[in-house]
Amino acid sequence: MSLPAAAALFAALDATWPAQATEERDGWRLRDGGGGGKRVSAASPLGAGGDIAIAEASMRAWGTRPLFRLRPEDDALDAALAARGYRLLDPTLIMAAPVAQLAAKPPHVSLFDIWPPLAIMRDIWAAGGITAPRLAVMERAAWPKSGLIARIDDRVAGVGFCAMDGPVAMLHAVEVVPVMRRRGVGALMLRGAAHWARAQGAEWLALAVTEANSAARALYAGAGMEVVTRYHYREGEE
Repeated sequence: MSLPAAAALFAALDATWPAQATEERDGWRLRDGGGGGKRVSAASPLGAGGDIAIAEASMRAWGTRPLFRLRPEDDALDAALAARGYRLLDPTLIMAAPVAQLAAKPPHVSLFDIWPPLAIMRDIWAAGGITAPRLAVMERAAWPKSGLIARIDDRVAGVGFCAMDGPVAMLHAVEVVPVMRRRGVGALMLRGAAHWARAQGAEWLALAVTEANSAARALYAGAGMEVVTRYHYREGEE
């Protein structure tokens, strides 16, 4: 069973973690993230892209630092931005696997899918830096979507968010309570997200993970997820 194409996964990434506003103009897809982080604020090229100065001006007009998201095929643009002094940020992998391969019904009262999120879920996200602007990103995502809350020993252990774009479900915003780490919460969240996604009719579960997050990458690879594509950011001056 062939994995989804990179283009389908980038489309799902944008659809399930959407910007506040998106505009396609002059060779660019421009995103206004509303403070929701790099993923919803970076410009990306349409084809070969266009005049970098146009994208820079648009982002500054929104009150944000110029930021570009670059795929493997954007090497010429990457070099041009590097030459302009843009620094490289967050090399990231997009991994995927068939839902049927990952899905496992969670043990009794160990994982719940809930939307809108409970106050305790919001608190755990906030403690991990996922504050109101990123919760607004989740609110903007189209259905089907759900928050996930994991429990171990009758205590809340972690949270996540999953949403779908066609046959692809994307897992986002996984946050494990610090005292609950190294107790299998990540695996429970991954398998439970796939179980939820299968019930919604998804064929694939995908996620984005930074190359620097070696522990999460090992977990996902051990579950059978494969790297399909990758991206990184280039950030300019204020």
